Amino acid sequence: MTSISLIQINHLAVHVAELSRSVHFYAGVLGLQQIEEPFKDGLHAWFSIGVGASLHLIEAEECPREKSKVNHLCFSVSDFEGFLARLSAIRHPYGNWQGEEGAITYRGDGIRQIFFQDPDGYWLEINDDF
Repeated sequence: MTSISLIQINHLAVHVAELSRSVHFYAGVLGLQQIEEPFKDGLHAWFSIGVGASLHLIEAEECPREKSKVNHLCFSVSDFEGFLARLSAIRHPYGNWQGEEGAITYRGDGIRQIFFQDPDGYWLEINDDF
């Protein structure tokens, strides 16, 4: 029997319409740390998302138009209340799974989560499962 190699996430790639706007969002709103970008062509940006994984933004024409909340990026934060305060301070809307603005979803296991969209309409979940 052949052994199975270990697997771990390396990066998530997201198609964006305007790289500078998305860099501002992911650094300014989410507080992600930008890391070295290997292509150096002005069409890519990379952010650390923990434990060796990264978020890779790629600017290209014709971003997908259909954005479903079911397909979302999820980040866990150590200070959920602090993150909510940050969103409120910059007046960035968020809501629960049902779409009620300013509301929080409580999962069956007690984890709190909110949802909002990035500049290209992709859905993000922030939760306190840190």
